[in-house]
Amino acid sequence: MKLLAFETATEACSVAVWLDGEVRERFELAPRRHAELSLPWAEQLLAEAGVRRSELDAIAISRGPGAFTGVRLAIAIAQGIALALDRPIVPVSTLAVLALRAHPLAANAGSDDALRVYTAIDARMGEVYTGAFELRGGDAHALDEETVIAPDAAVVPGDAAGWLGVGTGFAAAHGALQHRLGARFAGVDAEALPHAADLARLAALAYARGEAVAPELVEPAYLRNNVALTIAEQVALRSERKAAP
Repeated sequence: MKLLAFETATEACSVAVWLDGEVRERFELAPRRHAELSLPWAEQLLAEAGVRRSELDAIAISRGPGAFTGVRLAIAIAQGIALALDRPIVPVSTLAVLALRAHPLAANAGSDDALRVYTAIDARMGEVYTGAFELRGGDAHALDEETVIAPDAAVVPGDAAGWLGVGTGFAAAHGALQHRLGARFAGVDAEALPHAADLARLAALAYARGEAVAPELVEPAYLRNNVALTIAEQVALRSERKAAP
């Protein structure tokens, strides 16, 4: 099984190659450089792994939610490669990819093999993208629908404690999400960003389940209809932030 994976949905840029369970990755916090880095990194990784493009079984992408331009970039790159090679694309939730960043927290929190993870990405405009997952069998199983919501309105499923929280959404709006729901979490990493290596791991499982799709059928997951605030909304949001303690 050979996969090429692109993760560009946040300020981090990463590319990975999955080769029969072995993964190689390039990762960098590189705002606005995703288009510059993605393809050269892909070529470097394939060369290091000794894999020709024609040997790839599929292309994996992080399909969002995330930054509008980043999500679109990954889809465009993957479609170009997949169409040229006549290969399918494996789209994976960015929030599910992020959930795998909870493993380091699990060791510190003493969690068991089945981890409940709440992921949150700063969506700007006073909102966060959120998702709830259980990690088991190397996969991320969704426990609820993904949402875009104000941090102080986000809801963790059920009433049990012991969740692990990962993602920049926990630092958004002065840490509102963590302040309100902190008692539910055994550990939080508010700096965690999704990695292409984790995307490749999830995509390999999804491919085995038959979830690859034709390149032209790939759809981004934005979760919100508008991708920018109006001038009035921006002014109102700045006023709210200034008024916040």
